[in-house]
Amino acid sequence: MAKKKSGLLKKRIEPYWYLIAVFGLGATIIYINHLVTGNTPSRVALHVGFLNFDIFWYGILIVGGIGLGSYVTSRLAMERARSDFEMSVPLKLRRTPVKNLSLPEEIGQKFNKQHITTIGQLLLEWGLDPRRLGLSKDGQELVQEELRQVDGLDETWLEDAPWRQWNPDFVWGGVAWCLVIAVIGARLYHVLTPSPSMSAVGIDSVADYLRNPAQLINIRSGGLGIYGAILGGALGLILYTRRHRISAIAWADIAVVGLALGQFIGRWGNFFNQELYGSPSDLPWAVTIDPIHRLNDYLDVARFHPTFLYESLWSLATFLILLRLARRHRDRLQTGDLMGLYQVQCSAVQAEKLHHNAADRVEDQV
Repeated sequence: MAKKKSGLLKKRIEPYWYLIAVFGLGATIIYINHLVTGNTPSRVALHVGFLNFDIFWYGILIVGGIGLGSYVTSRLAMERARSDFEMSVPLKLRRTPVKNLSLPEEIGQKFNKQHITTIGQLLLEWGLDPRRLGLSKDGQELVQEELRQVDGLDETWLEDAPWRQWNPDFVWGGVAWCLVIAVIGARLYHVLTPSPSMSAVGIDSVADYLRNPAQLINIRSGGLGIYGAILGGALGLILYTRRHRISAIAWADIAVVGLALGQFIGRWGNFFNQELYGSPSDLPWAVTIDPIHRLNDYLDVARFHPTFLYESLWSLATFLILLRLARRHRDRLQTGDLMGLYQVQCSAVQAEKLHHNAADRVEDQV
């Protein structure tokens, strides 16, 4: 009995937990080494010699955070799809063998390879998107005709199933829309509110950008504002969901779970860039900043509050809370509750940052 319970518990562990654990362990080791030695690893992860091009850890961590956050969101979407499916389709019908349908042998073999053995499994995939079955147009028409003959089957399950809106493929299509508009929004936010560090390249105000238009698109010299990214991403989400006739707010509820995870990972890019630090500090966990990255008022100060670390850990806590609410307490929540909770934590972070860095380095890098 104990072995059976252990096996069930093991199956419930989602693959993304292993990736989060590996990243957390690696980040912890790197930061402990920094506290002991005072050295920060190079911001350059890889130099492409024949292109004379540097790939920065900052970019790798941002992309990695987006990817892992999107994966978590897709898993949550599939969980919701299954939940809506099970609420809509009676258990008896779900368990009916797919071999009861009069389908060509070729289609039957394809379903066997996909481990589709019941009408329930077939309906779940069909309701999400018939193209997920990998059938030709003629094959889809044959399957649809056979399903229509099944007793107790609701026609709407074939045309516009209640669980269609949770197709996990929407995550990967939507993230492209959100990402492009988010980058534009992030850059606009930074241009309109340039950080103190931009003075090193002659940028102190919006007027400086206008006098040197080439700097407007030079994101490699710094400058993607996270709050502009969030607003841009929200606009991308609205446009994408309207295009596919699905609920923007409902999707935002699970998207913010992945977004919080992405922020947890992405903030470590600020560590490699030696930015997003706070006021001087002698605390044991204070970050050491090289002279070239210090503000002029603090050239004689080496150690500062690791604001990036505070925000990263806060984002991790936010992710864990939102994930638990999304998975375990969905029935108690109203649509928009998770998004609202995420916005509250964003406001709390910004308020704390303004308080903590009022006279220091305020740099909202993604």
